Amino acid sequence: MITLGFYFLLRPGEYALSSNPDATPFRLQDTHLMLQNRRLNPWRATQPELDQITFVGLEFTNQKNGVRGEIVGLGRSGDPTFCPVATILRRVHHLISHGAPPTQPLYSFWDRGQWYGVTSTSITLTLRATVAAFGQHFGLLQQYISARSLRSSGAMALLCANVDSDKIRLLGRWKSDEMLRYLHVQAFPVVAPLAAAMLRHGHYTIIPNIQLGANAPQP
Repeated sequence: MITLGFYFLLRPGEYALSSNPDATPFRLQDTHLMLQNRRLNPWRATQPELDQITFVGLEFTNQKNGVRGEIVGLGRSGDPTFCPVATILRRVHHLISHGAPPTQPLYSFWDRGQWYGVTSTSITLTLRATVAAFGQHFGLLQQYISARSLRSSGAMALLCANVDSDKIRLLGRWKSDEMLRYLHVQAFPVVAPLAAAMLRHGHYTIIPNIQLGANAPQP
């Protein structure tokens, strides 16, 4: 669920069990598995077909700031584990193999005869434990990290990759420049090249904006 929250720029209530009454998590039936231009039925697809899937999507039904019926999709990341396609395939397989109905939330897992849910609290604790162990090397403090951090982390990763801000806004369903408050100007890959760029492009000529005198020759 951490993988999905990061790559799809999700809010906690969309990918984790939350006490928020307005939470609208994605469900099994909201997943789209695409083989080229064909959507596969996960209940009927063969294993060879599933192995060839390179694109997955999540369909918005009543999620906040989502357009009903809109599908946001991603391809493979290149990592066998930390990948949105591989993650959704694992989720779909786990849910279907344990007899989950189409309305089962993606955050569900089957254990000892019943369904449980990955909570936003457990995700926050997991992230903070990781930051406590490794965060000091990256300027991170665990008290500032929560499940909500995955949304801003994914957006920052895109910004550091020089992805156009309009594309970041589209993926995150931001309808305004609200996205900018999620991004951190301290990010090294963002600001490190700026001084050199300013030096390269600091030589320019201003178009004169001076009134011509009365005796100046007319064009």
